[in-house]
Amino acid sequence: MVQPRVPWQAKFVALVLIWGSSFLLMKVGLESLGPVQISALRTATGAVVVTSLLVLGGGRLPSGARVWGHLVVCGFFLAALPFTLFALSETRISSALAGIGNAATPIATVLATLALLPGAGLTGRRVVAVVVGFAGVVTIMEPWTSASGPDLLGFAMALGGGASYGVGWTYNRRFLAGADLGGLAMPAATLLTGLALMVPVSLTWAATSGGGLGALTRTVPATDVPGWLPLACVLVLGVVGTGFAYVLQFDVVRGAGPLVGSTITYLIPVVSVLLGVLVLRERLGLWQVVGFAVVLAAAWVVNRTPRSPEAVVVRSREQGVVVVQGLEGDGRAPERALRDEPGDDRGHAERRQREDRGAWSGGERVEDA
Repeated sequence: MVQPRVPWQAKFVALVLIWGSSFLLMKVGLESLGPVQISALRTATGAVVVTSLLVLGGGRLPSGARVWGHLVVCGFFLAALPFTLFALSETRISSALAGIGNAATPIATVLATLALLPGAGLTGRRVVAVVVGFAGVVTIMEPWTSASGPDLLGFAMALGGGASYGVGWTYNRRFLAGADLGGLAMPAATLLTGLALMVPVSLTWAATSGGGLGALTRTVPATDVPGWLPLACVLVLGVVGTGFAYVLQFDVVRGAGPLVGSTITYLIPVVSVLLGVLVLRERLGLWQVVGFAVVLAAAWVVNRTPRSPEAVVVRSREQGVVVVQGLEGDGRAPERALRDEPGDDRGHAERRQREDRGAWSGGERVEDA
């Protein structure tokens, strides 16, 4: 077996740094560009990169009107909406606080699972973790004071961006689990539909801003950073953070499995907070730090690996697979993951294709800002 030249551990670290720095890049981009401009440019450049890689690798986009109808919904919840909400939020709050909002994704996934996958059989532990996570969110917002708390609308938009990913990936598992979306087909299609949705949003924003179509390309001179830096940051955000990062994610999932890949969810906000404090000199209040720790702990509990056989079955149902367990002579319980359809075991090639889809329809996908 040929070993990859770059180990998955190095790609894991790179992925955490890339996605964790997205909040910093957006904050710098806002020095010259509007939030809708940032969202549209990020989606466009990411779509070009991922689609180009798909074509160069011999892949193809999915087909079928029904599949593309569901992909439009995914493009809304996984690209157009969160990209725009996070950029808008950073016009009112710090990049560190916006990064904390991204930790809401696993918690929102549980709520979306209750709504879209009622047969998933969520464990009581995860439901309790959601309640604790909400307590952490309330702690961050500091409703008992109007002096030191964050801008509530700005933080609500950041939470909405993080929650949007949870809704989008649950919707994906509900309606696209059986679609043939191996390789980079799913991210390419998601970004392309997200880009299509950003067209009317951008035109509406330009019309209401008073500058007509010229507002789409108009920039404001930067005052605190070099004039070229804001646009460069947004291009890096799109090309690297929304393009090449997807390829790294697939390599991590293939090399270490979806469980290890899912831990990126907890490290992204940590990196965003560190960069905001160290690079942008942002500050978090005591209650925001406490609330962040509570939300992060709740997110970890939500995604923690189940240990009992019953919990394994519940977790597998949430991911759209059935787990068959059997004891061997040494007492270990090997697991064999099959599709829900009976008898669907079509060999190594199909299993590898499902692994390729793991980050996109297997329930362990995490997302950047």
